[in-house]
Amino acid sequence: MFEEKLDALSRMMAEHMARPFPPGFRGLDIEDQDMVMLDADACGYATSVLKGPLTERHRAGLMRLTAMFGKVLRAIEGEYAIRYYTHVRDMAVLAAEVEDLREK
Repeated sequence: MFEEKLDALSRMMAEHMARPFPPGFRGLDIEDQDMVMLDADACGYATSVLKGPLTERHRAGLMRLTAMFGKVLRAIEGEYAIRYYTHVRDMAVLAAEVEDLREK
């Protein structure tokens, strides 16, 4: 189960890196969240999870990040941007699942 989820996270990262960033979202804040940083933070955590276990501080940061998507996704407009950030959220959630499995 762990290896399958790790492989899925790797695939999600590759898919994400191939997608163009949503037009008009550079410099945009939604719910007091910089959309470029939200994307970058999710990618950073996913990359770190792929490399090995997170520190407790980073685990807490990943949990805060996944919670932030609940607020932000409701406020995003535009079909492509919604799909893009839903994928980013799903990637962050999968990274958290991988990290939880690693603990067991």
